[in-house]
Amino acid sequence: MNWKPIPLALLAIAGLVLGAACSGDDGSSDATTGANPTAYTPETDFMGVFVTPALPKPDAVLTDTSGQPFDLRKETDGVVTLLYVGYTHCPDVCPTHMADIMTVLDKLPADVSSQIKVVFVTADPDRDTPEVLRKWLDIFSKDFIGLTGTQEQVDAFQRSLSISPADKADIGGGNYTVNHAAYVMAYSQDNLAHLVYPLGVTQETWVNDLTILVKEGWKQ
Repeated sequence: MNWKPIPLALLAIAGLVLGAACSGDDGSSDATTGANPTAYTPETDFMGVFVTPALPKPDAVLTDTSGQPFDLRKETDGVVTLLYVGYTHCPDVCPTHMADIMTVLDKLPADVSSQIKVVFVTADPDRDTPEVLRKWLDIFSKDFIGLTGTQEQVDAFQRSLSISPADKADIGGGNYTVNHAAYVMAYSQDNLAHLVYPLGVTQETWVNDLTILVKEGWKQ
């Protein structure tokens, strides 16, 4: 079969860009992504979802978990960067992505994993203070980078990713759900995301693609 790049607009229709609602604090689930995320591209041997046009890494400065400014492009230049927008109160999609990535990085040889940075940007800065974000990320890895900002800043950041900003839905009792994009963006050394990874991607897919991205870079 002759696979072709998937236009960004089609990803939105599939629910990969506009995302899924995470469960609220009470553990109730609103929605999940049901799309099949795996698409093989013979030109590259990659197994993730191949999008076109490629998505530029935002030229943005947010705040890291130590309270310091974090220049995304400067701090991740020259390494493969996995970027995900979510929130720490999410009981399903967000921790699943982080746990899968943690496991995969442990499986990879050190010369590969050392060339990968994982960046988690909160869509819920009201609750995800730098301290809360750091404590949550440390469950998975102390090396994972957590970023926050004002609501206006994180909303603008999401727009720079060509996705709609996450929105909140009140579920009572002071709790709310956050509807956000449910995929991980993988930026290669060219600062472009040619591939995205929705929930449900296998660890074998991650191992395959990250090894190629680190050792060979993006190739068409």
